[in-house]
Amino acid sequence: MERTVILNKSRVLEILNRLSAFEDIKSLKIEIRRLEENVSSPKKDSMGILNIDENGDTVKVSQSYLSHQLQQIEKSKTFERSHYYLNQLKKGIKEKKTNKINDINLNRWGEYDHILTDSLWVLDKRDSSGVHSAWYWGNFIPQIPRQMLLRFTKAGEWVLDPFVGSGTTLIECQRLGRNGIGIELQPEIARRAKELLQKDKNGNEPFVTSEKLDTRTQIEVGDSTEFDFRELLKKNELKSVQLLIMHPPYHDIIKFSQNPKDLCNVKSIEEFVKLFGKVVDNTYPILDKGRYLVLVIGDKYSRGNWVPLGFMLMNEVLKRGYSLKSTIVKNFEETTGKRNQKELWRYRALVGGFYIFKHEYIFLFKK
Repeated sequence: MERTVILNKSRVLEILNRLSAFEDIKSLKIEIRRLEENVSSPKKDSMGILNIDENGDTVKVSQSYLSHQLQQIEKSKTFERSHYYLNQLKKGIKEKKTNKINDINLNRWGEYDHILTDSLWVLDKRDSSGVHSAWYWGNFIPQIPRQMLLRFTKAGEWVLDPFVGSGTTLIECQRLGRNGIGIELQPEIARRAKELLQKDKNGNEPFVTSEKLDTRTQIEVGDSTEFDFRELLKKNELKSVQLLIMHPPYHDIIKFSQNPKDLCNVKSIEEFVKLFGKVVDNTYPILDKGRYLVLVIGDKYSRGNWVPLGFMLMNEVLKRGYSLKSTIVKNFEETTGKRNQKELWRYRALVGGFYIFKHEYIFLFKK
């Protein structure tokens, strides 16, 4: 996990303001090197800039970000450039600039290397920390809801997952200080997901820019194609949610249950797409305007043909008035179904004239 340091805000700004008055670049670089030594360890802090805790006038900053900013100043070849970086550092410590949909401090945007911004995600394996595991075949990897929560919610906001399954989304909500509601069709799966939420030891991770928050997570048993979401929110004294995350079955690829209402048991692709559209209809009214819906879905093969299931569901969402903001392709190297069978699947592909599924889509829509 990213190491952070707690700075005495007023003391650091006092030092940086003093350095801004320097007119000799050589003297400035000497002082910057001294500052670097002080922030590297509490034992080396002779300038009184580090705090043990967040009490008082403090600011929490990632160690890597702070070191990078100081090194930029030190390595600058011109006086103007060094002062530019110095002013950027002062601004990042002094002012917090966020937008309406997340807690990312844009004055310290370089601090967020852990947040993905590319449209291709190449991931080696799923996060298995805490209670996260692949016990429920077909559950999605925790990295997806984590990235979406960091990019498209603020701490304390509400997230709804109408296909919550083993509770992956809600576990990440709990860890990141978001509130979460999940709907699950199978009572036994819902029960186990609730147990995992209670057991997770990684709950409420400390934020770089926010305090820890008490969060609420809730799992209801029901069919999302006909669920009364407005009534559920009313019981929780809520009017809306700020993010929707949907990871429906990929039609009949995996049989999750024998329940005829389960989307994995729908007989035709057309009926599957239609029922998914009903879930989008049911959740549309409770999502705040200007907020996001995340759809995680893959394609399938049927009778030797590729079925573009992802794009079919994408179109169903677009029919409801959402706008498409991004299409992310996620490549996952290690899957339970194909583990230790790479050579076999390669042989099958060569014989059958097809390509092996290694990707899913993450469609991002804005209301």
